[in-house]
Amino acid sequence: MKKPSFALAALVVAAMTAVGAAQIERLTLDQMVAKTDNAVLAEITGQKVFRVDDPVDGPELYYTTLTLQGRSLEDGKPITVDVTYPGGFIDEEHGAHNSEAPSADDVKVGNTVVAFYRWSDNLGGGVSANALYASHGGLFRTVASPTGAVVLGRGEGYAIESNKSVANLESAIRNAAGKR
Repeated sequence: MKKPSFALAALVVAAMTAVGAAQIERLTLDQMVAKTDNAVLAEITGQKVFRVDDPVDGPELYYTTLTLQGRSLEDGKPITVDVTYPGGFIDEEHGAHNSEAPSADDVKVGNTVVAFYRWSDNLGGGVSANALYASHGGLFRTVASPTGAVVLGRGEGYAIESNKSVANLESAIRNAAGKR
C-alpha cells in the first residue's frame, strides 16, 4: 500500500482549516445597514451573467449582475444601481452554482426587491462591483398586500427576520443609517 504524500496531507489539512474558518454571519438590521453602502427598494430591470478567468483566483469564475431601478431606503432618492454576486449561468452548459446566491425565483426580471449592497474592489478575479451583501442574505422579495407592499422576512439571523411593511422597514433603515 502506498503512503499518502506530505503534499496531499498538507492539502487536506489546509482544506479542513479553511472549512473550519468559514462562518455564516448573523446580522440584525442595524448591523446590516452599518456594513453596507445602501439599501434600495427596486425593480429588477436587467440580469447579466459573465465569466472571468484569472491566473490567481482561477478559471471559470461566474458572476451575476442585477440592474435595480427604484429608490434608496436610506434617503428616498431615486436610484439605478448594478449589484453583483458570485454564481450564475450564461446558458445550460456554461456557469456555476453558488449555494449562497439568491434563488432564481428571487432574481427574476420584474420582481420588486429590497437589496443591500457594498462596493468591493475585488470580488475575485479582479471584478470590482457593488456586491450584493451576504449574497442571498442581502436580497428580500416584496409582495403586494391590501395595506401596501410587504418585504418578506427570511427568519432568525437575517437582517429582516419577519415580514414588514415597506414603510416600517424604510423608517428602521433610515434610523439605522443615522447611527453610522
